[in-house]
Amino acid sequence: MPETAGRVADAFERLVREHEERWLSPLAVRSYESRGREHPEDECRLRTPFQRDRDRIVHSKAFRRLRHKTQVFVDPEGDHFRTRLTHTLETAGIARGVARALQLNEDLVEAIGLGHDLGHPPFGHAGEQALDELLRARGGRGFRHNEHSLRVVERLERDGRGLNLTWEVRDGIRKHTGQVEPETLEGKVVRIVDRVAYINHDIDDAVRAGVLRPEDLPQDELAALGETGSRRIDTLVHDLVETSSERGDIAQSDEIGDAMLSLRRFMFERVYHQQDHTHIAATVTRIFDDLVDTKGYDLEGATDYLAGMTDRFALAYEV
Repeated sequence: MPETAGRVADAFERLVREHEERWLSPLAVRSYESRGREHPEDECRLRTPFQRDRDRIVHSKAFRRLRHKTQVFVDPEGDHFRTRLTHTLETAGIARGVARALQLNEDLVEAIGLGHDLGHPPFGHAGEQALDELLRARGGRGFRHNEHSLRVVERLERDGRGLNLTWEVRDGIRKHTGQVEPETLEGKVVRIVDRVAYINHDIDDAVRAGVLRPEDLPQDELAALGETGSRRIDTLVHDLVETSSERGDIAQSDEIGDAMLSLRRFMFERVYHQQDHTHIAATVTRIFDDLVDTKGYDLEGATDYLAGMTDRFALAYEV
C-alpha cells in the first residue's frame, strides 16, 4: 500500500493503541495484537486490521448477494420481510452494542457479524438442509454454512484469492454456530446475538406472513422475555451484558437463556419445520444433479457454485 505522509496517518496506530488501553477490558482483543493474516501484508495506516476486514467483507460479492437470499420465507409477498442481508445487519448492530457495553473490541465484533453468513446457500435453512442431504447421499461430508462462510472468505472471493482476513475474524465466522465456541469473547458475542436476532425477527416475519398469530406464542417465554420483539431483544441484551460482566465470560443467565432456547424450539416446531420445502429441495436437487452429472463439476465445485446462488438465480436456473 502506498505510503502517504500526514499527521493523522502517522499518529493513527499509536492513538488507537492508547485509546484501547484506556477503554477496553483486559479480556478484549487489541486491534494491533491480532494473530495475523494467512498471507502477511502491509496494513492500512488509517484503519485498524479489524476495520479493514469489515470493509473487505462489505465490499465482497458474497455480501452483496445476501440481499437476495432467503432468511425464512422464500419470495414472500411484501416489502418488509427479512432477507439474509437484513439479518446480518441486525446481528452486527446488536452485537456491536453488546461489545460496547462490555468494553470489548467493537470493530472485531462487527467484522465477524457482517461475515458470519456469507456462505449461506439460497432458500435459507431449507436450502442448507437440502444441500447437506445431497452431499451426504453422494458420499460427501455434508454442508454447514459456517464452514462454507470460512471457505468464501479464505478461498472463493477475489477470484480464488480470498479476502485474507485476520485470524480472529475467521475464527469467529467459522465458530458462530456448531459444537466449538470461538476463542475470543468478541466471537462468542456474535454466536449468541445471532440467535437473539433471528429468533425475534423470524417471529415478526412469521406473524406478518400469517403463519403465527401473536396469541400462538408460548406465554411463559413471553412473560420472561417480553411481549414484543423489541422488548425481548432488550431483555436478552441486558441479561447477556450483566451476566457476562459478572462471570468474566460471554454467558446468559439460566432463566433468560432457557427461555430463549425454548422460544427457539417453538420456532423450529411451528415455523421452520412446518413449511412445505418440497419445491426447494426439488430445485436444489435439480441444480446440483445438473452441475455434477451433466456439466462435470466435482462435489466441491458444485457446492461452491450452488451455495453462491441467490434465490432468484437458482429459481431461474435452466437444465
